Parts: sequence; C-alpha cells; structure tokens
Amino acid sequence: MTRFLRLAGLFVALLGGRAIAAPDCQFDHSHARWNALLGNFVKGGVVDYAGLKKAPAALEAYLAELSSVCPAAYSGWTKQQKVALWVNAYNAWTIKTVLDHYPLKSVKEIGLLPGAAWRDRFIPMASLRGGSGDLSLNDLEHEILRKDFPDSRLHFVLVCASKSCPELRSEAYRAEQLDAQFDDAGRRFLADASKNSWDAATKTWHVSSIFKWYASDFERDGPGLVPFLKRFTAEPTLASLGSAQPTLDYLTYDWTLNGR
Repeated sequence: MTRFLRLAGLFVALLGGRAIAAPDCQFDHSHARWNALLGNFVKGGVVDYAGLKKAPAALEAYLAELSSVCPAAYSGWTKQQKVALWVNAYNAWTIKTVLDHYPLKSVKEIGLLPGAAWRDRFIPMASLRGGSGDLSLNDLEHEILRKDFPDSRLHFVLVCASKSCPELRSEAYRAEQLDAQFDDAGRRFLADASKNSWDAATKTWHVSSIFKWYASDFERDGPGLVPFLKRFTAEPTLASLGSAQPTLDYLTYDWTLNGR
C-alpha cells in the first residue's frame, strides 16, 4: 500500500500523445476525509483503534490524499495551509503506524529498538521538500514543522498516540482556524489535571515532561516557560498563582496507548 501511495503523488497520465498532470493536484484544504474520520473514531481524545482496524478504507483514502499533493501546488500554499497539512499528516500517519501493529499497549512496543515507531521511514511525502524516498514521523516533527514553521504550540497538537500526549482533536486542523485551534489545544492541555496541575499549598506546578524536553522551544517564544504556561492557563489557577515563582515538577510520561 505504501508503494501505491508514493506513486499516487507522482503519477502522470498519457492522453492523446501528450502528458498531463494527474487531477489530484487539487487538494481539499478542509481535510474533510480526516475530519469525518476523527469525528467518528475519536471521542475526548480517546481513539477507537479497534474500530479503525475493522474499517481501514477511510484512513487509507486520506493518506492517499496526503501522498498525492503536488510539489508545484504545495509551493504556492499559505503558511497556514502547509502547517495544517503537516500537523494532520503527523497525526494520521501516527494512527496508521499504530494500526499496522495493533493490538498493542504502547507505541513504544513498535520495532526492536527504542523510538523505532518515530524513526521508521514509511511516509511517502518527501517530494514536497524536494527530496526522494520516504519520511519518518521524526522528520515531520523535527525537520519540517519545528524547523520550517517554529511555533511552541505545535507541542499541543502533535499527538504521539500516548495518554500523556495532548488530546487528539475530534476535528481536523484547518488553515483558516489554525491559530484558534492551536490556542484551544494549549488551554485544553494545561487544563487537563492528569497532565498539568497547580498545587497552591506547596507552590508547585506539576507539568508535562513535554515542557522539559522542548524547553528551548517554549522559551524562544516568550520571556520564559512560566509566562508561556500562563498564556494558556485558566483564570482560577492564574489567580491562585498570583506573583508566585512556582517550583516546576515534571511529571512522569505515560506512554500507554491513547485508545479504549
């Protein structure tokens, strides 16, 4: 299937003795297929992998759509359209790699070596960056999104199929809504007490290890990590924080699959 997806984006048909570009250059920026799939199989951030495994056609159709994006068309897209593409692609291909090994208890069970799920090159979208071959999930996150489109809020929307990750939204990311969706994802993540919580008695902010692993990203976009966190923190917690300089306690990451 992967070989087919790769060829779909490069296919050229012959008609009347002349070459014409395949019609799939017209990309659906509403990400309608992905949006419908998320609405049907993701509830409260919990993914119905068993249901998806039984009905793979919807995901395969969307992955084929991603893989068929024409480099010439992509070069003329807006920044928001490109970011929406790569974020949705990261989340969709993550689900694909889980399904390829499902059932499993954690994405970290995939492969023989640690981190194999993120290093495996199986994503046929390299042509969009002038390359060949396949990309990995690490490539999408670190070499494309974090490098070409730096935004700390990316860490609120890229979902690594684990319980301590931000919730997978039940809707696709779309260019015209991107800022609002990213901000909302940040507020939801900071409001989830299983991932981030404030202890007023000890003045300790128990936060996700994501904020430690990518500290340089969060500090780049503001005067420091704590001010950045406050941007997405609900008013009751902000009032309790006041002017305190909290101690940051980084929580142990739960790599259990974010499924039912």
